Amino acid sequence: MSPGHTADEMMAVAAARLLRDGAVCFVGIGLPSQAANLARRTHAPDLVLVYESGTIGSKPARLPLSIGDGELAETADAVVSVPEIFGYWLQAGRIDVGFLGAAQIDRFGNLNSTVIGDYDRPRVRLPGAGGAPEIAASCRETLVVMRQTPRAFVERLDFRTSAGGRVTAVVTDLGVLEPEPETGELALAAVHPGTSPDDVRAATGWDLRVHPAVRVVDPPSPAEIAALRALASAGAP
Repeated sequence: MSPGHTADEMMAVAAARLLRDGAVCFVGIGLPSQAANLARRTHAPDLVLVYESGTIGSKPARLPLSIGDGELAETADAVVSVPEIFGYWLQAGRIDVGFLGAAQIDRFGNLNSTVIGDYDRPRVRLPGAGGAPEIAASCRETLVVMRQTPRAFVERLDFRTSAGGRVTAVVTDLGVLEPEPETGELALAAVHPGTSPDDVRAATGWDLRVHPAVRVVDPPSPAEIAALRALASAGAP
């Protein structure tokens, strides 16, 4: 990774670029929130951010610490109940794009955020589904952001929390995977600067397909890095 930016910053920038101005985006905390807020501060000022806690049109000046962060409600166009967010906005098909992360993903974009190991006797008990199944099923498209390792990108999930049928891109610290139109199987579409297709395949637990014309993602611009770091530093002690 270039000394001018970190792997996580590259992920956030690559994900932000996938968001179009004016879209309605269901946002999670962490890298998805970084990406969505970066997009709103750069090329997509009219991006509408919706958080699971019930805030619509949030415009935080700093990255929220959780979906319950008061910054989201104070800067929102409206605050509604959680049942309304899910019943009226999400499940009714009013969300253009949703962000998800997970502990495991398979070649078809199915996600596991429930357990590692056997369900009844797991090695690790994860936070669980939350709103992920509804996001995966109801948003017009889903973007996945997660770090790429063979333990996370697996041949077979230990548990399927969310279906991957609406995943349009998976942004990792190594590149971008996109589903093939004919099969829906994820294939390597782009690599980040300094990364090769072989690096990505080595970090994948299945025989990852590579697009014939795999591209190299443009590195973050100075403006993108400045905006992202301003978000991260705002409100810091």
